[in-house]
Amino acid sequence: MNYFLTKAGLDFFIAFGVVIGGSMLAGVGSVFLLTPPTTMMVNTAVNLKIWAIVAAVGGSIDPMRVIESNFVEGHLSPAVLQIGYIGAAFLGAHIGTELIKLICKGAA
Repeated sequence: MNYFLTKAGLDFFIAFGVVIGGSMLAGVGSVFLLTPPTTMMVNTAVNLKIWAIVAAVGGSIDPMRVIESNFVEGHLSPAVLQIGYIGAAFLGAHIGTELIKLICKGAA
């Protein structure tokens, strides 16, 4: 159980960091390119959300294979753990996106 919480926490923060970091850097880049930074930050956060989840859970199709192979064989525990990791990553990416929207709300 301790390993699950550690890995789920890391997946959460990796996804959160991808969205926040990518959006902030997109905002900085948009200033150099003379485009509205808040619009760019929000659009980037929304577009990065799915990729943040993918990066957090391993960056490939392997998590889906784990779910499929274990579920077909009747081993539900590894499949449920993998779904939990994906859920934690989704939560991190979603909170990061909502935070960027909140930050940019007053300026947009």
